[in-house]
Amino acid sequence: MNWSGATVLVTGAQGFIGSWLAERLLQEGAEVVVLQRDFDPGSRFHSEGIEERCTVVRADVLDYESLLRIIHQYRFGAVFHLAAQALVGIANRSPLATYESNVRGTYVLLEAIRAAGVVGDRVERVVVASSDKAYGDVEELPYREAQALEPSYPYDVSKACADLIARSYAATFDMPVAVTRLANVYGGGDANFTRIVPDTMRAVIRGERPVLRSDGTPERDFIYVEDAVDAYLAVARSLERPELRGRAWNAGAGKPISVMELVRRIVAASGKDVEPDVQGEGTPHGEIDRQYLDSGAIREELGWQPRWELDRGLAETYGWYERHLSVA
Repeated sequence: MNWSGATVLVTGAQGFIGSWLAERLLQEGAEVVVLQRDFDPGSRFHSEGIEERCTVVRADVLDYESLLRIIHQYRFGAVFHLAAQALVGIANRSPLATYESNVRGTYVLLEAIRAAGVVGDRVERVVVASSDKAYGDVEELPYREAQALEPSYPYDVSKACADLIARSYAATFDMPVAVTRLANVYGGGDANFTRIVPDTMRAVIRGERPVLRSDGTPERDFIYVEDAVDAYLAVARSLERPELRGRAWNAGAGKPISVMELVRRIVAASGKDVEPDVQGEGTPHGEIDRQYLDSGAIREELGWQPRWELDRGLAETYGWYERHLSVA
């Protein structure tokens, strides 16, 4: 698909992955419209000049009337819905706000898109961000798209709900909607330092021992942020084919790595000599012990595959944080 001249809505563009997606779309010639409720001067979206190149509209994804007006005004060719409360820890402490943002925010947006289409302002493709965590803590790994979603904890449940709601709009109203279920995404610009990659990198840059909240044995699937953007765009292109509406697509490296091994590889990328400070026992409550994805469908049917090997991506990411963080 040629994005040149297309008008695209990206919700959550101020966030980590959203900023990279908005930047790529701009590079490919799209007019990118973003919603802004709050202003974060420290975000990559602002600090790296992405915001200046977008059309910024003051609106909340929970405000149906504002969304309907914006869709009528801009007549988007595509919508990427990434806006969410994205942190597991916050979801466990504040489930109400998480459900409002992740569940209500999804159905309000989709309903506005559906209503606009009824009167002729039809959006041609809608990609909704779910998560690998929507599958829940299950014994059968890797996760495959045909598996039932069996989440237990608030964040995981919120993403599963958004996932099901999005696909229901495709099934019921023949809307061109698809869902992404991505592995853990890392890269420059992630300011959520409760996450293992940015937290470890910040500690190493400061000359501190990186802290592990677990015993280091939990396993995760990691992909570099540019591979994540490639996945979003591949899924958007897939919606040119009506038979692919309503699909969910896994995208990950398919190679689980323990938290301890990840931290050691980050330390290796830094060239420094520090040992992790293991403070946890087992897996922290409210988190899943082992997760990784089977990405065979998106590889075989859409031609997506990761371009960034883990050590290369970690080195690139470490360089970004080294340039942007002050040494304490």
